[in-house]
Amino acid sequence: MSIRIGIDVGGTFTDFLVIYPDGKRRIHKTSSVPSNPPMAVQIGLAEIATAENKTIEDFMAEVGLIVHGTTVTTNALLTRNGPTTGLLTTEGFRDVLPMRDGTREEAYDNRLEQPVPLVPRYLRQPVAGRVDYKGDVLTALKEEDVYAAAEIFKANDVESVAISFMHSHAETSHEDRAAEIIAEVLPGAYITKSSELLAQARYYPRMSTAVLNSYAGPIISSYLSTLTELLEEVHFSGILLLMQSNGGVATPGELAKRAALSLLSGPASGPTAGLLVTAAHGWDSCLTVDMGGTSFDAAVVKDNKPLIMTDGIIDRWRIALPMVDINTIGAGGGSIASVDEGGLLRVGPQSAGATPGPACYRRGGVNATVTDADVVLGYIDPDTFLHGQIGLDREASIQAIKNDVADPLGITVEEAAFGIYQMVNVNMATGVRDITVRRGLDPRDFPIVVAGGAGPVHAGAIARELEIPILLTPRDSSIFCAAGMLVCDFKHDYVQSSNQRLESLSDEYLVDTWKGMMAEGRKTLHAEGVADAAISYVPSVDLRYKGQWYEINVEVDPANLVSPNIAEFYASFHKLHDTLFGYSTLDMPIDLLNIRLTVVGTTPNDRVDLAATAAGAIPEHRRRDIYSPLQRQMVEVEVYQGAAMVPLDEIEGPAIIELGTTTIVVLDEYNTVVDKNGSFVMYLRDQKDTLKARLDLS
Repeated sequence: MSIRIGIDVGGTFTDFLVIYPDGKRRIHKTSSVPSNPPMAVQIGLAEIATAENKTIEDFMAEVGLIVHGTTVTTNALLTRNGPTTGLLTTEGFRDVLPMRDGTREEAYDNRLEQPVPLVPRYLRQPVAGRVDYKGDVLTALKEEDVYAAAEIFKANDVESVAISFMHSHAETSHEDRAAEIIAEVLPGAYITKSSELLAQARYYPRMSTAVLNSYAGPIISSYLSTLTELLEEVHFSGILLLMQSNGGVATPGELAKRAALSLLSGPASGPTAGLLVTAAHGWDSCLTVDMGGTSFDAAVVKDNKPLIMTDGIIDRWRIALPMVDINTIGAGGGSIASVDEGGLLRVGPQSAGATPGPACYRRGGVNATVTDADVVLGYIDPDTFLHGQIGLDREASIQAIKNDVADPLGITVEEAAFGIYQMVNVNMATGVRDITVRRGLDPRDFPIVVAGGAGPVHAGAIARELEIPILLTPRDSSIFCAAGMLVCDFKHDYVQSSNQRLESLSDEYLVDTWKGMMAEGRKTLHAEGVADAAISYVPSVDLRYKGQWYEINVEVDPANLVSPNIAEFYASFHKLHDTLFGYSTLDMPIDLLNIRLTVVGTTPNDRVDLAATAAGAIPEHRRRDIYSPLQRQMVEVEVYQGAAMVPLDEIEGPAIIELGTTTIVVLDEYNTVVDKNGSFVMYLRDQKDTLKARLDLS
């Protein structure tokens, strides 16, 4: 066996989890380099090698696998720092992109401005030619229009082109020919054919997804090219895999083809990692919350699977590729606190990021941030932050909060810091409610798995706000997504539009459609080095009641791949509809919109073992003052060294558990016990007997 490394490039820190052949682990964090994200990977690997007294070349020679996730495409999209992109569309439908699906995001907000399209109108070029919904060619493609559009693209230095024609999912020849012409006139341009990327009905979602893919394509391709070169320079000869937004991994070549799947690459592994933590107690469902320096991500795991969505929104634009359902909000340690013109406290979504960072970082930041509030409240020790790698300046935090919040509101610095803490906690709790309640789920039914460097500082307060009695914080909380990447399988998704009544669906047609997808999936996985024995299939269908606007994705038994049981489709849809909307109509006809298949290739590597290796008694504790939300004052508490705590060790709040890369704040109402995996389980003390009975601590 060789060394395996999970790497998560975030907006503030780049996280590394190194797994050695003997099972030992090394956690490392380094500051991200927003101007050159791959550089942070190289810097971090060099720092790890130095810590082992090796050259980076000697260290990398022992590495057999790197699994990597990044937010580089997301950040480029949010800042509009991407390539000049062109769009070919059917004549008469030039403005579908800005019109979107014709609905308003906020029905009662008359001041809400429409987002600026990623492709300006002069680069949205119409092309004559028409195909009907059945795939019959009504009007031949006018190639002169494509050539004319290509010349316009060339004159405007267009780097990538999306091609999206009406009903191209039913007949691809027009898009295929247009792509050939674009490649001829613009060699080297990144080209997305909507029919190849997403073979399903509904023009706007397909067009928007194709545009997002083309916008992200050159960014992720350039990133991967630079990263590959950097790894080659240090003689890395192992396997490099990239995290996808659907919760699976892929080779760089495959991800470059479906670049839009990199838009949630970073946090997509978190829900899978959550199962590693809950499995110790026999639970197959949980909420995962990940609070880093820039953002807060919440997701749901139910029945051993992260929940998937096919109607996601990225920067207010629709993306219809299957993605892990993650609610991301601008709430992190670097979120900036301020007082608006109306005298109200606001926290985020603006972030101080890695540069200049919070005021306490001593990097030139002057704005008050959540991290500054945590320092003032005593939750973060300036001397032990990140194992002391970054000495924090508490006085700078005090001054920033005084200038930005306390003085404008006429309150003390301590009160202002607690206000920041409360505000960001409420924002994050709302984010968790959004992702659960809209799926008909009660957040109180799920334990929370806490991740991120800032997550354990705030998780107790979030849980209290949501009335959730149990939280689990793994020892690797601060690099949780990096750990999750090492347990994710290969995953590729396929879809075929099929607009018809479910009652008229032919078994033969359904089986033939799935067979074609299975063959394509096997071919892709074989190219990625996955053998047939490691391949499995997850079929599903998109269904809706007659006359409904939105469909529901319903997963069905894999046995349907060879012998369809349509009665199962009916029963599953009615049940899921009742869960989501509170009713089902058994006598209403059901429409089939899309046939889907997820092809999974199980990764051959050993799973990450989260079992604790720490041993020995808890050393003498230090004490320090922290702010107690219950008592509304600073109180002196015990500070425990988490690395020395072993299974069954238990403490009462209020208290602090320091882990070097993060801090667990145990609030007054909670106890914390270490489970057999070494995770820290926080539970409400007044429900001690009931809650401990749910835990497997043996």
